[in-house]
Amino acid sequence: MIESLQNEQVKYVASLQRRKAREESKAYVIEGWRFVEEGVRRNAPLIKVYVCLDCEGLEWRYIRTKLVERGIPYEEVDPRVLRKMSATEEPQGILALVRQTAYSWSDLHIDSKTVVLVVDGIQDPGNLGTILRTALAAGVSNVCLTPGTVDLYNPKVLRSTMGAIFSLVLLPGQPPEDILSFCRDKKLNVLMGDVQGTPIYQAKLAEGPLALIVGNEGKGPSQSFREADIQRITIPMTQEVESLNVAMATGILLYEIVRQRGFL
Repeated sequence: MIESLQNEQVKYVASLQRRKAREESKAYVIEGWRFVEEGVRRNAPLIKVYVCLDCEGLEWRYIRTKLVERGIPYEEVDPRVLRKMSATEEPQGILALVRQTAYSWSDLHIDSKTVVLVVDGIQDPGNLGTILRTALAAGVSNVCLTPGTVDLYNPKVLRSTMGAIFSLVLLPGQPPEDILSFCRDKKLNVLMGDVQGTPIYQAKLAEGPLALIVGNEGKGPSQSFREADIQRITIPMTQEVESLNVAMATGILLYEIVRQRGFL
Protein backbone atom coordinates (compact mmCIF):
# COMPACT_ATOMS: atom_id res chain seq x y z
CA MET A 1 0.00 0.00 0.00
CA ILE A 2 1.16 3.54 -0.77
CA GLU A 3 0.72 5.77 2.27
CA SER A 4 3.23 8.58 1.71
CA LEU A 5 2.28 11.76 -0.15
CA GLN A 6 5.97 12.05 -1.10
CA ASN A 7 5.96 8.78 -3.02
CA GLU A 8 7.28 9.32 -6.56
CA GLN A 9 4.32 7.53 -8.12
CA VAL A 10 1.96 9.84 -6.26
CA LYS A 11 3.85 12.92 -7.42
CA TYR A 12 3.88 11.68 -11.01
CA VAL A 13 0.15 10.92 -11.16
CA ALA A 14 -0.67 14.25 -9.50
CA SER A 15 1.47 16.07 -12.09
CA LEU A 16 -0.70 14.66 -14.87
CA GLN A 17 -3.51 16.97 -13.81
CA ARG A 18 -1.51 19.62 -15.70
CA ARG A 19 -1.62 19.76 -19.49
CA LYS A 20 2.14 20.24 -19.92
CA ALA A 21 2.90 17.08 -17.95
CA ARG A 22 0.33 15.11 -19.96
CA GLU A 23 1.86 16.28 -23.23
CA GLU A 24 5.37 15.39 -22.12
CA SER A 25 4.51 11.94 -20.75
CA LYS A 26 1.82 11.03 -23.31
CA ALA A 27 -0.32 9.74 -20.44
CA TYR A 28 -3.43 10.87 -18.58
CA VAL A 29 -5.59 9.98 -15.58
CA ILE A 30 -9.16 8.69 -15.43
CA GLU A 31 -11.15 8.58 -12.20
CA GLY A 32 -14.17 6.84 -10.73
CA TRP A 33 -15.53 3.31 -10.66
CA ARG A 34 -17.70 3.64 -13.74
CA PHE A 35 -15.01 5.34 -15.81
CA VAL A 36 -12.31 2.82 -14.93
CA GLU A 37 -14.74 -0.02 -15.57
CA GLU A 38 -15.47 1.46 -19.02
CA GLY A 39 -11.74 1.63 -19.66
CA VAL A 40 -11.42 -2.06 -18.83
CA ARG A 41 -14.44 -3.04 -20.94
CA ARG A 42 -13.21 -1.06 -23.94
CA ASN A 43 -9.63 -2.34 -23.70
CA ALA A 44 -8.13 1.07 -22.99
CA PRO A 45 -4.31 1.15 -22.79
CA LEU A 46 -4.24 1.19 -18.98
CA ILE A 47 -0.79 1.48 -17.42
CA LYS A 48 -1.67 1.06 -13.74
CA VAL A 49 -4.68 1.30 -11.44
CA TYR A 50 -4.69 2.83 -7.95
CA VAL A 51 -7.49 1.85 -5.60
CA CYS A 52 -8.58 2.76 -2.08
CA LEU A 53 -10.29 -0.34 -0.72
CA ASP A 54 -11.81 1.70 2.12
CA CYS A 55 -14.03 3.16 -0.63
CA GLU A 56 -14.40 -0.08 -2.57
CA GLY A 57 -17.20 -0.12 -5.16
CA LEU A 58 -19.23 -3.06 -6.39
CA GLU A 59 -17.35 -2.88 -9.68
CA TRP A 60 -14.00 -3.76 -8.12
CA ARG A 61 -14.39 -7.53 -8.42
CA TYR A 62 -14.94 -7.30 -12.19
CA ILE A 63 -12.21 -4.68 -12.64
CA ARG A 64 -9.66 -6.64 -10.62
CA THR A 65 -10.38 -9.85 -12.54
CA LYS A 66 -9.84 -8.14 -15.87
CA LEU A 67 -6.69 -6.39 -14.69
CA VAL A 68 -5.19 -9.71 -13.66
CA GLU A 69 -6.19 -11.30 -16.99
CA ARG A 70 -4.52 -8.48 -18.95
CA GLY A 71 -1.46 -8.24 -16.71
CA ILE A 72 -2.16 -4.65 -15.70
CA PRO A 73 -0.72 -3.79 -12.27
CA TYR A 74 -2.83 -2.28 -9.50
CA GLU A 75 -1.93 -0.98 -6.07
CA GLU A 76 -3.85 -0.03 -2.97
CA VAL A 77 -3.40 3.53 -1.70
CA ASP A 78 -4.31 5.46 1.41
CA PRO A 79 -7.38 7.79 1.09
CA ARG A 80 -5.12 10.84 1.55
CA VAL A 81 -2.90 9.64 -1.26
CA LEU A 82 -5.87 9.18 -3.57
CA ARG A 83 -7.01 12.74 -2.88
CA LYS A 84 -3.50 13.96 -3.69
CA MET A 85 -3.51 12.22 -7.08
CA SER A 86 -7.10 13.13 -7.94
CA ALA A 87 -8.52 16.14 -9.79
CA THR A 88 -11.71 15.99 -7.71
CA GLU A 89 -12.22 17.04 -4.09
CA GLU A 90 -14.03 13.84 -3.17
CA PRO A 91 -12.57 10.99 -5.27
CA GLN A 92 -14.67 7.86 -5.57
CA GLY A 93 -11.93 5.44 -4.61
CA ILE A 94 -10.20 4.46 -7.84
CA LEU A 95 -8.19 6.04 -10.63
CA ALA A 96 -6.10 4.75 -13.50
CA LEU A 97 -3.08 5.89 -15.43
CA VAL A 98 -3.71 5.60 -19.19
CA ARG A 99 -1.37 5.82 -22.18
CA GLN A 100 -2.38 8.28 -24.88
CA THR A 101 -3.06 6.58 -28.21
CA ALA A 102 -1.35 8.27 -31.16
CA TYR A 103 -3.34 8.03 -34.39
CA SER A 104 -2.42 9.27 -37.86
CA TRP A 105 -4.36 10.00 -41.04
CA SER A 106 -3.74 6.43 -42.18
CA ASP A 107 -5.89 5.21 -39.26
CA LEU A 108 -8.95 6.84 -40.82
CA HIS A 109 -10.37 4.13 -43.07
CA ILE A 110 -12.66 5.82 -45.58
CA ASP A 111 -15.49 4.10 -47.41
CA SER A 112 -18.86 5.16 -48.82
CA LYS A 113 -20.47 5.20 -45.37
CA THR A 114 -17.76 7.08 -43.49
CA VAL A 115 -18.61 10.21 -41.49
CA VAL A 116 -15.67 12.21 -40.10
CA LEU A 117 -16.43 14.77 -37.39
CA VAL A 118 -14.24 17.88 -37.31
CA VAL A 119 -14.25 19.76 -34.00
CA ASP A 120 -12.95 23.28 -34.60
CA GLY A 121 -12.03 25.48 -31.67
CA ILE A 122 -14.49 24.15 -29.09
CA GLN A 123 -13.43 25.69 -25.77
CA ASP A 124 -15.73 24.27 -23.12
CA PRO A 125 -14.52 20.89 -21.75
CA GLY A 126 -18.04 19.68 -21.07
CA ASN A 127 -19.10 20.50 -24.61
CA LEU A 128 -16.19 18.61 -26.13
CA GLY A 129 -16.74 15.56 -23.95
CA THR A 130 -20.44 15.50 -24.77
CA ILE A 131 -19.72 15.88 -28.48
CA LEU A 132 -17.34 12.92 -28.43
CA ARG A 133 -19.83 10.73 -26.58
CA THR A 134 -22.63 11.77 -28.93
CA ALA A 135 -20.48 11.05 -31.98
CA LEU A 136 -19.79 7.51 -30.82
CA ALA A 137 -23.47 6.96 -30.02
CA ALA A 138 -24.35 8.09 -33.55
CA GLY A 139 -21.90 5.60 -35.06
CA VAL A 140 -19.21 8.16 -35.87
CA SER A 141 -15.77 6.96 -34.76
CA ASN A 142 -13.37 9.29 -36.62
CA VAL A 143 -12.81 12.73 -35.07
CA CYS A 144 -10.34 15.48 -36.00
CA LEU A 145 -9.69 18.40 -33.65
CA THR A 146 -8.08 21.71 -34.63
CA PRO A 147 -5.31 23.39 -32.57
CA GLY A 148 -7.69 25.88 -30.93
CA THR A 149 -9.76 23.15 -29.31
CA VAL A 150 -9.61 22.48 -25.56
CA ASP A 151 -7.15 19.78 -24.46
CA LEU A 152 -8.57 16.38 -25.26
CA TYR A 153 -7.23 14.95 -21.98
CA ASN A 154 -8.54 17.70 -19.73
CA PRO A 155 -10.15 15.93 -16.72
CA LYS A 156 -13.52 17.61 -17.38
CA VAL A 157 -13.43 16.50 -21.02
CA LEU A 158 -12.62 12.95 -19.99
CA ARG A 159 -15.44 12.77 -17.45
CA SER A 160 -17.93 14.09 -20.00
CA THR A 161 -17.00 11.43 -22.55
CA MET A 162 -18.07 8.72 -20.07
CA GLY A 163 -15.60 6.30 -21.64
CA ALA A 164 -16.36 7.05 -25.29
CA ILE A 165 -12.80 8.35 -25.72
CA PHE A 166 -11.53 4.76 -25.65
CA SER A 167 -13.47 3.78 -28.79
CA LEU A 168 -12.74 6.76 -31.04
CA VAL A 169 -9.99 7.42 -33.56
CA LEU A 170 -8.91 10.90 -32.46
CA LEU A 171 -6.55 13.24 -34.31
CA PRO A 172 -5.99 16.35 -32.15
CA GLY A 173 -4.05 19.42 -33.24
CA GLN A 174 -4.81 19.13 -36.96
CA PRO A 175 -4.69 22.46 -38.90
CA PRO A 176 -7.79 23.23 -40.99
CA GLU A 177 -5.67 23.22 -44.15
CA ASP A 178 -4.51 19.65 -43.50
CA ILE A 179 -8.05 18.52 -42.77
CA LEU A 180 -9.36 20.04 -46.00
CA SER A 181 -6.48 18.52 -47.96
CA PHE A 182 -7.27 15.07 -46.56
CA CYS A 183 -10.94 15.49 -47.42
CA ARG A 184 -10.08 16.45 -50.99
CA ASP A 185 -7.69 13.53 -51.40
CA LYS A 186 -10.26 11.05 -50.07
CA LYS A 187 -13.15 12.73 -51.92
CA LEU A 188 -15.16 13.49 -48.80
CA ASN A 189 -18.15 15.78 -49.15
CA VAL A 190 -17.47 18.50 -46.55
CA LEU A 191 -20.32 20.09 -44.60
CA MET A 192 -20.08 22.92 -42.08
CA GLY A 193 -22.57 23.91 -39.43
CA ASP A 194 -23.47 27.57 -40.02
CA VAL A 195 -26.49 29.76 -39.26
CA GLN A 196 -26.54 30.89 -42.91
CA GLY A 197 -26.58 27.36 -44.30
CA THR A 198 -29.15 25.14 -45.97
CA PRO A 199 -31.66 23.66 -43.49
CA ILE A 200 -30.33 20.25 -42.51
CA TYR A 201 -33.59 18.52 -43.38
CA GLN A 202 -33.35 19.78 -46.98
CA ALA A 203 -29.70 18.85 -47.49
CA LYS A 204 -28.90 15.66 -49.40
CA LEU A 205 -26.67 13.64 -47.13
CA ALA A 206 -27.42 10.05 -48.02
CA GLU A 207 -24.51 9.13 -50.31
CA GLY A 208 -20.73 9.03 -50.17
CA PRO A 209 -18.23 9.72 -47.38
CA LEU A 210 -18.51 13.09 -45.72
CA ALA A 211 -16.99 15.31 -43.05
CA LEU A 212 -19.00 17.52 -40.70
CA ILE A 213 -17.34 20.63 -39.24
CA VAL A 214 -18.67 22.13 -36.01
CA GLY A 215 -17.13 25.36 -34.74
CA ASN A 216 -16.38 27.46 -31.69
CA GLU A 217 -19.22 28.24 -29.27
CA GLY A 218 -19.12 31.98 -29.97
CA LYS A 219 -17.23 32.54 -33.21
CA GLY A 220 -18.24 29.46 -35.17
CA PRO A 221 -15.82 27.73 -37.57
CA SER A 222 -12.39 29.27 -38.18
CA GLN A 223 -11.64 31.51 -41.14
CA SER A 224 -9.86 28.78 -43.09
CA PHE A 225 -13.04 26.72 -43.18
CA ARG A 226 -15.23 29.75 -43.89
CA GLU A 227 -13.15 30.66 -46.92
CA ALA A 228 -13.25 27.13 -48.32
CA ASP A 229 -15.75 26.07 -50.97
CA ILE A 230 -17.84 23.76 -48.78
CA GLN A 231 -21.53 23.26 -48.16
CA ARG A 232 -23.08 25.02 -45.15
CA ILE A 233 -25.95 23.50 -43.23
CA THR A 234 -28.07 24.81 -40.37
CA ILE A 235 -30.73 23.68 -37.92
CA PRO A 236 -34.06 25.52 -38.48
CA MET A 237 -35.28 27.28 -35.31
CA THR A 238 -38.50 29.04 -34.33
CA GLN A 239 -39.61 31.52 -31.68
CA GLU A 240 -36.69 33.82 -32.50
CA VAL A 241 -34.18 31.41 -30.98
CA GLU A 242 -30.81 32.34 -32.50
CA SER A 243 -28.64 29.38 -31.61
CA LEU A 244 -28.27 26.13 -29.69
CA ASN A 245 -25.54 24.79 -27.44
CA VAL A 246 -22.83 23.43 -29.74
CA ALA A 247 -22.96 19.94 -28.24
CA MET A 248 -26.73 19.74 -28.73
CA ALA A 249 -26.46 21.15 -32.25
CA THR A 250 -23.77 18.62 -33.15
CA GLY A 251 -26.00 15.80 -31.93
CA ILE A 252 -28.91 16.99 -34.07
CA LEU A 253 -26.72 17.31 -37.16
CA LEU A 254 -25.08 13.92 -36.70
CA TYR A 255 -28.34 12.10 -36.12
CA GLU A 256 -29.95 13.68 -39.17
CA ILE A 257 -26.96 12.54 -41.22
CA VAL A 258 -27.20 8.96 -39.99
CA ARG A 259 -31.01 9.02 -40.32
CA GLN A 260 -30.75 9.92 -44.00
CA ARG A 261 -28.16 7.20 -44.45
CA GLY A 262 -30.23 4.59 -42.65
CA PHE A 263 -27.40 3.67 -40.26
CA LEU A 264 -29.49 3.47 -37.08
